[in-house]
Amino acid sequence: MLSQNQKLDLSKQLSNQELAKLALKIKQWGLELGFQQVGIADTDLSVAEAHLHNWLAKGFHGDMDYMQRHGIKRSRPELLHEGTLRVISVRMDYLPETREVLQQCLEDPTSAYISRYALGRDYHKMLRNRLQKLADKIQEEFKADAESLKMRAFVDSAPVLEKALAEKAGLGWIGKHSNLINRKAGSWFFLGELFTDLPLPIDEQTSEHCGVCNACLDVCPTQAIVAPYQVDARRCVSYLTIELHGSIPVELRSLIGNRIYGCDDCQIICPWNRFAKITAEQDFNPRQQLNSQQLLAVFAWTEAQFLAKTEGSAIRRIGYERWLRNIAVALGNAPSSVLVIEALTDKLNHPSELVKEHVLWALEQQQQKR
Repeated sequence: MLSQNQKLDLSKQLSNQELAKLALKIKQWGLELGFQQVGIADTDLSVAEAHLHNWLAKGFHGDMDYMQRHGIKRSRPELLHEGTLRVISVRMDYLPETREVLQQCLEDPTSAYISRYALGRDYHKMLRNRLQKLADKIQEEFKADAESLKMRAFVDSAPVLEKALAEKAGLGWIGKHSNLINRKAGSWFFLGELFTDLPLPIDEQTSEHCGVCNACLDVCPTQAIVAPYQVDARRCVSYLTIELHGSIPVELRSLIGNRIYGCDDCQIICPWNRFAKITAEQDFNPRQQLNSQQLLAVFAWTEAQFLAKTEGSAIRRIGYERWLRNIAVALGNAPSSVLVIEALTDKLNHPSELVKEHVLWALEQQQQKR
C-alpha cells in the first residue's frame, strides 16, 4: 500500500474504506494465527475505571498492590502506550478436557486440583508471540517501520484492563463472577491485546446475558463473589493459593478443599460453558499429568522435582514454599489416613515457618477426624 521509504501519519492518510478493509484483514490474520476471535475497541474505559476505583476503595484487591500502583494508566491505554487509539483484543481457547473429567478430579478429595489454565505451557509468552506475529503482518502490509506505525502487545503483563477492553471489542461480556463470557464459547479462554495508533473501525460491545442466574455466586467455595460483578479477592481461592505470599487465613482453609493452585468452580457451573470447546492448541494440553496427580504424590516432590516438573508452566511462579503450603492445606481437608499423617509429619522439619504452620494445622484437622 505504501512504499518502504514513506514516513507519514497513517491515521491521517488512510481512508475509512481502507481502514475497514484492514480491520477485516487483521481479523482474518488473527484466526490464521490460532486465535478464536479478534475484536477492536476504542480506549474509553471510563465505566471500567469507576468500577476499578470502587473495587480498590473496598480493599478487595488484598495484597495485590500492583492493581493500584500504576494509577490511571490501567484504565487509560493511551497513557500506557503513547499514541494508542485502538486496542485489538484477541481470545484463545484453552480448555484441555471435558467438564466431566475435571469435575471428577475436583470431587476426589485425594486428588490435587489445579486450575485448568495452568496445566500446560505458560500462556503469557505463547500468546505474546502470536500477537507479535499479528503486529508483524500489519507492519508488512504497510512496509512501515516502527516510526510510522506504533504497536505493542500485552498478555496479562502490564496494567491493562483486558476484560473491559475485550468486552468493548465484542468478545463477550463480563459475567457476575468477573470473568469474560462468550455466548458461543463460554469462558475458558485467554485474552491478549495489541495497542495501535491506527484509527480502525471499532466493533459493537456485547450485551450482558447472565440474566437472573446466580450459579457462580452460589457455588463459590469461599463465597468470594460477594455480590453480582463484585469479587473480594481476599476470599478467592485463586488469590489465596497464587497471589497471597503469607499465611492463608485459618477460617478459609477448610473451604479450599483440594484446590492447590487456583479455582475453576465458577466456570464449571456456568451454563454458558456448555458451549465451550476443547482446545486444539497442543501447548495447553496437561504436562506431567498435572490434571490427575494425587496430593500425596505432589507433596513428596523435592524442590528440584518441583522446578523440573513445572518448567515452562505458570505454576512455577508461586515457588516451592507456597506449593507445599497449599498442598498441606489440601491434605488437612483430605480424608484421614495414616499415609497422610505420615507425609505431613515428615514435613514438620521443613525450614520454612510458613510451611510448618500449615502442616501443623493440617495435622490438627487429621487428628480431629480420627
